[in-house]
Amino acid sequence: MKKTNPIGLFDSGIGGTTIWREINKLMPNENTLFLADQKNAPYGTQTKEAIVALSHKNVKHLVDQGCKLVIVACNTATTNAIQELRTSFDIPIIGIEPAIKPASLLTKTSTIGVLATKGTITSDLFTAKLKLYPDVKIIEQIGYNLVTLIEAGQLHSQEMRDLLELYLIPMVEQGMDALVLGCTHYPYLTPIIKTIIPENVVIIDSGEAVAKHTQKILREKDLLNDNDSLGECVFYSNIDTTVLKTFVPSHYRVEEIQF
Repeated sequence: MKKTNPIGLFDSGIGGTTIWREINKLMPNENTLFLADQKNAPYGTQTKEAIVALSHKNVKHLVDQGCKLVIVACNTATTNAIQELRTSFDIPIIGIEPAIKPASLLTKTSTIGVLATKGTITSDLFTAKLKLYPDVKIIEQIGYNLVTLIEAGQLHSQEMRDLLELYLIPMVEQGMDALVLGCTHYPYLTPIIKTIIPENVVIIDSGEAVAKHTQKILREKDLLNDNDSLGECVFYSNIDTTVLKTFVPSHYRVEEIQF
């Protein structure tokens, strides 16, 4: 495996680009391949069996493209499929999960909120994580239709705002002072969320932590790209790329392929 081989990332749609942004910011010389399985989005409403099968297909595609490490840039895919993926492939595979630990350290009211997909909140891995924090009240809220609206290019729609108010205001009323964004799509909602919740509520996502962990694993495996030039970053979708292009810096290649 060469150091110049790309880092692979996949998500059920465009959400994982929030993770890619943190990877690119921390390690701009790394080559990356991003796979947006928009045809099958959102994963949060799929069965566990379907999520495992789709995740396996995506990782295989990235491995076949020579990726030296794969980031499962999707909370739902991680919480449902990460063990199977690590058993099936022999390259490092990094998952994403809701950042409950940092939220539990930051809360002053011992009350945190988790906004995530149904696939994440109902997963065995997520349920097991909650038991590690018996002294913290954790308010779980499924973000019904949020991913669907983002994927449809309706990020700034009135419907989006109405849904966020419906989900977030009751959490604030229960004393939440830390909000965990448990889906990689949701950081794109942060500007809207900030207009709905009080300033004292801290908003936490996993992106920066995942980037730092990725860098650590690559260093340990002696796979960090030591070229000084900026890396090549390519984005693929299996549907029309119009929406994906709006979430990707314009100078990068975005292509529609079948996978």
